[in-house]
Amino acid sequence: MKTQFEKAELFKKLHEDKSTFIIPNPWDVATTKIVENLGFKALATSSAAIAFSEGVSDNQLPLDNVLQYLEKISRATNLPVSADLGNGFYDEPKKIFDTIKLAANTGIVGASIEDVKNNESYSIEFSAERITAATEAIASLDFPFLLTARADNYTIGKTDLKDTIKRLQAYQSAGADVLFAPGIKSIKDIQSILHEIDKPLNVMMGLKDCHLDFESLSKIGVKRISLGASLYRHAMTSFIETVKSLNQNGKFDFAQTAISSDALNELLNI
Repeated sequence: MKTQFEKAELFKKLHEDKSTFIIPNPWDVATTKIVENLGFKALATSSAAIAFSEGVSDNQLPLDNVLQYLEKISRATNLPVSADLGNGFYDEPKKIFDTIKLAANTGIVGASIEDVKNNESYSIEFSAERITAATEAIASLDFPFLLTARADNYTIGKTDLKDTIKRLQAYQSAGADVLFAPGIKSIKDIQSILHEIDKPLNVMMGLKDCHLDFESLSKIGVKRISLGASLYRHAMTSFIETVKSLNQNGKFDFAQTAISSDALNELLNI
């Protein structure tokens, strides 16, 4: 198994290379192993997917529970892992410092921090202070750690591109390594962001009514493409449709297209 430092160096190099890469979002050890064995280069957790897997809504799992997930996932793979830490679990910048330090101890080599709480944005100034505190925590680590700063306007229904760009610029100045504005769906808006920042941009796909593809995003200079909780929701869609059909029709033909145990064993290296 690669060391945390080796994973961190690999993650850093992925962001320095010219090519775009997809960073999928598994939610447990099994999906982590599958993602690795299918050839992806890095992975990110999804706070929503992990929460849903525990039967609670996003941002409702305590920090200690999330840290346990991060440790299990990090230990299960040779891939670099970036953690979705929500809003950092606290408001105060000094607490964000603590969150980053605790999370880094789990084996992850990157993390994202949001700028919203309860569907309300923190002020730009306060959000930037939180990013600064995170970078101070990172500076105390003995391995490279990439901080992704999120401007979550669009996820809370505030479709203000100018404010989003202003936020990303502030977070860039505060020391973020990667910038991220989830919910942006158009090439024009993504290009507008790219023209106004100097750091790598992460774009989230797996959104309804969004038909952009890897080639189009790569062509305009997007560095990283994540999927949020969309893989988890897609998997649950299949599960729900199957058990509904089973309950209504009493037929078991779903087994005809199910992956075999041997194939799963192979993907899981067990």
